[in-house]
Amino acid sequence: MDLRSWYDNLAIMTKLYPGPIIDAHHHLWDLGLNRHPWLSPVASGRSGLGALDPIRRNYLAADYRCDARNHDVVATVHIEASWQADDCVGETRWLETLDKPGGVATRYVAHVPLGSPRAQALLEEQAAFERVVGIRDILSWDPDPARRFAARDGIMNEPAWREGLAGLKRHGMSFDLMVFARQLPDAARLAAHFPDQQLVLNHCGSPIDRDEAGMDAWRSGLSLLARQPNVAIKISDLVAYDHHWTLESLRPVVMHCIDCFGPHRAMFASDFPVAGLHASFDEVYGSFKTIVRNLTLEEQHALFYGTAKRIYRL
Repeated sequence: MDLRSWYDNLAIMTKLYPGPIIDAHHHLWDLGLNRHPWLSPVASGRSGLGALDPIRRNYLAADYRCDARNHDVVATVHIEASWQADDCVGETRWLETLDKPGGVATRYVAHVPLGSPRAQALLEEQAAFERVVGIRDILSWDPDPARRFAARDGIMNEPAWREGLAGLKRHGMSFDLMVFARQLPDAARLAAHFPDQQLVLNHCGSPIDRDEAGMDAWRSGLSLLARQPNVAIKISDLVAYDHHWTLESLRPVVMHCIDCFGPHRAMFASDFPVAGLHASFDEVYGSFKTIVRNLTLEEQHALFYGTAKRIYRL
């Protein structure tokens, strides 16, 4: 029996979600272009992710389709992959040149540095591409320099950055919000200040501190942010900070996200190939399907398909 037949039979026997999937978060890259500095062989790794060597290779639509072959992925959302910062529109132009079979990269969340004096002009350029429906400008900052993605703390509170964020509404774009758990209270205040702006929290709010105090802070911060009705959550890359994961270690994280936001403001996503550092695509989506198997089919459909379809205008 081949793997696909085995998986189909397993789904029938265990009553796992049988429907279509929109993968709401993944990346593509061609390292031959030298446009992803963080994946350069001489770049230092990020301590939360572990060694990056396994993903220092080209990852294109055919590679994604191969990884996802055992699941009914009908469309995907490509999320900016930290392309060279001074050429953010270049990534979108490159995506437009790719062969993207089977619904891969049907929509894009592009990058614009929202605090830049050129933010509004760059938003205009990105909005000219039909597939661009959202923007991401990573804000994740931690006192530990090895963990940092953003240049400094508190960017989301800066007037120039907020002015840039305000420009998304004119283009009907969502904003993908990537922060660490310690930043969730600030994110809640940001969401309250922009009640008409759709925000999508990435990677469950990045619970990087796995001790009891760290997880308590993550749980309370997520509950606080979920009170803002303009925020949705992507349940994605659970293994980024849980390298020795088990189904039982993932379950409480997934269910807290769903308990806070509800199925209609939550969506599953792979974060491939980054999540591939610690799990296979089958393990990622097999875990999702197993964890929510006791939810109603309508709730599961929202998590795997409906929420992403609505928010990313698929």
